[in-house]
Amino acid sequence: MNTKVLIVYYSMYGHIHTMAEAVAEGVREVPDCSVELRQVPEIVPPEVLRASGAEEARKAFAHVPTARVEELADADAILFGTPTRFGNMCAQMRNFLDQTGSLWAKGRLVGKVASVFVSTATQHGGQETTALTFYPTLLHHGMIVVGVPYTESRLTHMGEIVGGGPYGAGTLAASDGTRRPSAIELAIARTQGHHVADIARRLKRGSS
Repeated sequence: MNTKVLIVYYSMYGHIHTMAEAVAEGVREVPDCSVELRQVPEIVPPEVLRASGAEEARKAFAHVPTARVEELADADAILFGTPTRFGNMCAQMRNFLDQTGSLWAKGRLVGKVASVFVSTATQHGGQETTALTFYPTLLHHGMIVVGVPYTESRLTHMGEIVGGGPYGAGTLAASDGTRRPSAIELAIARTQGHHVADIARRLKRGSS
């Protein structure tokens, strides 16, 4: 019995894409689980992307298919990845989620496992607020919200500045985007993917 896990994300410079790949690695560690990555549609004008350098950066993961709202209903678990914009999810992710009203009306996401991972430019740039303001949408859909348990000991690591917490994995990009996800941040992301997939697998087996 295959448990389907979907990772839906937006990445402008590749930080969240790298985290999504680590999350997917964690999912693949769980028996009888499959995983697919999807990017939410871009809504920023091309000339703005070019001016910011994002257009060139996004070529590295242009192969990842664009997410379709109806795909969400086919998954057993969905992990959402978003950069932070002023302490909230990015506009691209909000725009995508705002199109899920038809799924909500039919209860198509009720009982599915959901989780969130994020990136910020700075240590105090809103990782927790982004996750916490993301979860109400998922709860309105009747989804089962799962974070990262403190059995992942790297959450208490104090030897260096790292992103992530019990609300979900996270990475710090630096104000100029030059910092890439660290080994510890990627390890937490893998734990999150594994944990979410394992719970979804147990729920699916139990319901059958």
